[in-house]
Amino acid sequence: FASPYLRWRALGMVPALISATGFAAYRGLLNTVTPLKVSLLTSGANLVLDPLFIFYGRFGFIGAAMATGVSELLGGLTYLKLLFRRKLANWSMITKPPSTKALAPLIKGGAAMLIRQMAINVGLIAATRRAQVLDPSGVTGAAYGICMQIYNIGIVIIIAMQGSAAALVPANLAQCGEEKARECADRLLGWSALIGTAVGAMQFFLLPFVVPMFSTLPEVREAVRVPAIISALMQVVNGPVFGGEGIMLGLGSYRDLALITWGGIVAMILTLASPIGKGLDGIMWSLLSWSVFQSVGTVLHYLKISPLAVKRKYLTSK
Repeated sequence: FASPYLRWRALGMVPALISATGFAAYRGLLNTVTPLKVSLLTSGANLVLDPLFIFYGRFGFIGAAMATGVSELLGGLTYLKLLFRRKLANWSMITKPPSTKALAPLIKGGAAMLIRQMAINVGLIAATRRAQVLDPSGVTGAAYGICMQIYNIGIVIIIAMQGSAAALVPANLAQCGEEKARECADRLLGWSALIGTAVGAMQFFLLPFVVPMFSTLPEVREAVRVPAIISALMQVVNGPVFGGEGIMLGLGSYRDLALITWGGIVAMILTLASPIGKGLDGIMWSLLSWSVFQSVGTVLHYLKISPLAVKRKYLTSK
């Protein structure tokens, strides 16, 4: 079942990359409303096309991949039209091969981000694999999937702070100088911590109502209970993580971010390999250790190493 699904799903890769480029361009313009409208358009199209392809078209699970691919194509074409309209792109620039000088910073930054993404993939695959092989009944695997679905709902809210920091901090640095950029970064970190705490608390109190929406099996609901509470604690820790990551992205600290991410993955895998990681609770504790490492690493980087670090400010003033 996976192979045909992935083949159809892969057709949306190029449009998805175009959409990602368009989103980044509008984020650089400090325009977050247009990407939101495009996201609503593509999500709405996917919502309509899913039942049409799956049930009426009788494509089954392949229809879901087809619907997603068409939605991503719609998003990519929409961003292309918008970029052409604002004269941020034209066919001569798109078809012209870039110079080596222009490619060098892209390759350097892109390589670091690719290494970071590899670390994230390794961590998520390791956790998912452990959950799937814990018991043959599939209860643990189902419970893990539900935990991550609930967790990802909250992440969508918190990760917005990453994009905000990545856009606002460099904009303030370029327009107003280091002091204003530092004040902006301080506020974003504070708001990220508050939002993470609020999302974690909301998830904790809503668990009795949310979990039954994902499964009717009593054994699965019971298996989800403690891991879901741990995932709520992860939301609290993730507040500073995404704020700090956004600051690092905005300042171009891609290599350091990749190193911090790999450090978090090592902490996670060590926890997973220890006696703690033998059950579903342990898997979630290992993911929490990853988040804790990321949180400490990104905040310390901002305070001690980044171009906006207080220590550097003191040395410059002297």
